[in-house]
Amino acid sequence: MQPLRQGDVILVPASGRVTGGKLPHLTLAEGEVTGHRHRITEGEAELYEQNGTLYLKVRSPTALLSHEEHRAIAIPQGNWQVRIQREYEPQSWRPVTD
Repeated sequence: MQPLRQGDVILVPASGRVTGGKLPHLTLAEGEVTGHRHRITEGEAELYEQNGTLYLKVRSPTALLSHEEHRAIAIPQGNWQVRIQREYEPQSWRPVTD
């Protein structure tokens, strides 16, 4: 499986078991300015957090990742690490926001 990207959210295939605390929602990232969310809207999936990193487990053949300003994408079944793209500023790295 190849990494998938929607805006500032990047999903990278995760090898092994997904562990950590199961979250009660399926929001992968929320926009700081607009309040728009990258979230799973269709399919069976679970979101976990371990040591500040999110992991998505897609149980159905696909799950739909939706966002108000981006084309929805189908995420294949499997385990995924959720990463947020960052950009460099002279003072430090900062997350990219939609």
